[in-house]
Amino acid sequence: MTLEVRPVGESELGDWLRALKTGFMRPPLVTDEEVEQRRSHFDLSRTLGVFDRGRIVATYRTFTQELSTVGGGSLVADAVSQVTVSPSHRRRGVLSQVMAGDLAAAKERGDAVASLIAAEYPIYGRYGFGPAAWTTEWSVDVTRAGLDPRRTGQPDDGGTIELADGAEIRKIGPEVHRRLARVRAGVPNRDTRGWERGTGVGFQAEPWTEPFYAVHRSASGEVEGFAAYRSDDKWDDAKQPVNTASVRDLIACTPAAERALWQYLCSLDWVTTVRSGYRAPDDVLPLLLPDPRAARVVSHADMLWLRVLDVAKVLEARTYASSGSLVLDVRDEAGLAGGRYRLDASPAGSEVSRTTESADLTLDVAELGRLSLGDESVVRLAELGRVEELTAGAAVRADVLLRAARRPWCPDIF
Repeated sequence: MTLEVRPVGESELGDWLRALKTGFMRPPLVTDEEVEQRRSHFDLSRTLGVFDRGRIVATYRTFTQELSTVGGGSLVADAVSQVTVSPSHRRRGVLSQVMAGDLAAAKERGDAVASLIAAEYPIYGRYGFGPAAWTTEWSVDVTRAGLDPRRTGQPDDGGTIELADGAEIRKIGPEVHRRLARVRAGVPNRDTRGWERGTGVGFQAEPWTEPFYAVHRSASGEVEGFAAYRSDDKWDDAKQPVNTASVRDLIACTPAAERALWQYLCSLDWVTTVRSGYRAPDDVLPLLLPDPRAARVVSHADMLWLRVLDVAKVLEARTYASSGSLVLDVRDEAGLAGGRYRLDASPAGSEVSRTTESADLTLDVAELGRLSLGDESVVRLAELGRVEELTAGAAVRADVLLRAARRPWCPDIF
C-alpha cells in the first residue's frame, strides 16, 4: 500500500472534514459554512491528510499550545488533535507513519512536549505519551447535601455573584483563565476562537443551547471566576421541580471564587441535581458539602496525555518545593528524548544536564510524561515495574521532588 502524507490544500479541506467525521463515526456531511469556518482558524500547513490514490483516508492536525506547569511556568506543546484513520485503512501502520513524522518535526521546532486528549486509552502509549492529568465528574444530590435551605447563593465574605452574557464572558474570561494557569498545572491556553466557540459565536459542531453565566467578583470588585451552566425543566408526579443544572465551564482563579460559584450552583431554586462537568480529581466540590456523600462520582478517566520531547525544558520549566538531585535514565525507542539526565532542583530554581553518572531511576519516556505535571507517584510506578529503582530510596526522593500539592487539571478538550 503506497500512501502519501502531506498538508491539505484549501480546496481539499471539505474532503478532509468528511474523512474526519468518517473516522469518528459521525454522519459524513460537511456544509460550505463549516468549511469556511474551519479554514479561518486551521493552520493548513499543520493539517495533514493521508491520501490513498487521491482519497483522504486519515486525518491529523496540530497547533502550537501553551501549557501550564507546576508553579505557574509554561511549556510549548505540539497539540495533536482530530486524529482519525478510516475503517478501510485501520491496523496498517498509518498512524505510526504520521506520528513519527510529526513528533520529529515538533522536536526540530523546539517544542518541549506533544499533547493530546486520547479518544482511546491503548493507542498512544506506544508513541511515548503518558496520561499526565486525569479528570473527574460528580453528580451532586442537592437535597441530601445538608446545605442550609435558607442559603441565598451569595458569598458571605463580601464578594458577589452576578449574571452575565456571553459577550461579557469573552471580555473577562481570558484574564481569569490566565490567572488559573498560574496556579494550576495542565491548563492549555484558550485562544479567541476557543472563547467564541465556548460562548456560541460562529460555527458550532453541535447544536448550541445558550447557557446561563454567573460571574464572581471579590469584595473589592475584581473578577475572580465565572461559571456557565444549563438547566433542564423536569417536574415529578407530585408537581415538584427536579431539575438538573449541568456545568459547562467553571473557571476560578482563587479559592474564594471557586467555593462561591459551587455554593451558588447548589443554591439554585428548582435544581435538585448539579452535574459538575469535567473537573480536577481533587476539586473542592465534595468537601464543600456538609455531606460529601451527596457528590457521587459519575466519571473518572485520563484526560491530558503528554509526550516529552525535551527533558531539560520539561523539568526546568516547573518549580520545586524542596531541594534534591536525581539522575534519570530515560528510554525512548524513537530517539527523541532518551538519555541520562541529572536534575538539580531547589525552591530557587533547577538545572538539568546530560551526565554519565550512575542512574538513580530508569524509566520509559511515557512514564516521564505521567510524572511531568506532578500528578503520578514514582513509588507507585516502581511497584508496577514501570520505573526501575537503581539507588535505594530514589523513588521516595523523586516523589518528594516531583509531586505537586494540587493535581493538574486540563479544563479544555482540544
